[in-house]
Amino acid sequence: MINIVITGCSSGIGFETAKYLKEQGIKVYPTVRTTDQLKTLKTYGFENAMKLDVRNPDEIAAVIEHVMNEDGKIDVWFNNAGFGQAGALEDISVDVLREQFETNVFGLHEATRQVIPIMRQQGYGKIIQHSSVLGLVSLFGRGSYNASKYAIEGLTDTLRLELVGTNIYPVLLNTGPITSDFRKNAMQKLQENVEIEKSIFKKQYHENLAKKKSEVPFNEEAISVAKVVEKIILASKPKPRYYITKATYLLGYLKKILSTSFLDKLLLKIA
Repeated sequence: MINIVITGCSSGIGFETAKYLKEQGIKVYPTVRTTDQLKTLKTYGFENAMKLDVRNPDEIAAVIEHVMNEDGKIDVWFNNAGFGQAGALEDISVDVLREQFETNVFGLHEATRQVIPIMRQQGYGKIIQHSSVLGLVSLFGRGSYNASKYAIEGLTDTLRLELVGTNIYPVLLNTGPITSDFRKNAMQKLQENVEIEKSIFKKQYHENLAKKKSEVPFNEEAISVAKVVEKIILASKPKPRYYITKATYLLGYLKKILSTSFLDKLLLKIA
């Protein structure tokens, strides 16, 4: 039976992907950051659920050890855990930026680094890295998150070169807007870490906080991601990257054909 470890399964993409793949007969090891989230996963019948904060190398190692003791292999590792920190860059402190990178980049890198030796030893494997359309283009007021996803792009593009001929495939997912708690959590982070009332961007912040989820264009349900992950799992040689949502296809294409200055004007309208 094919198995997969998925990080960040408390809700949204991680949870729905774990649920869908389990229904397809794939052995899923969903992981979450807290014990309360773990209890919730258990109530949904995820007996293989485990606690994993990707910022903790020891917890990553413990998950890998458990799966190897259970199955003797790890077919697919999906680095899905991450969050969005909203706010203009001049309002984001180094500590807040570091917190963003600790989960989205350093945690992803540590998990990748630890699972590669397992896959080298078994002679195959797939590592799915959850990037974003914002790893391709940048949006106003999302600089911290943009930077973390650009970093994932660079890490994964390099890793692909370093793993040529190993039968280990690093794969990028460039998702656009997906139904989840992502935006709600990003707005919460904005309020926690940015002094909104003192910012020159106060008006924009309040407009963003007032925006309803239904106003986000090209939004798709999380099942869109789950089905692409299934495609990657079943492929003998998956593609290096997969676009998900019309927003990703559109902005990815426009980046190729438009000048930087013209693309910037367009992206400012989206913000």
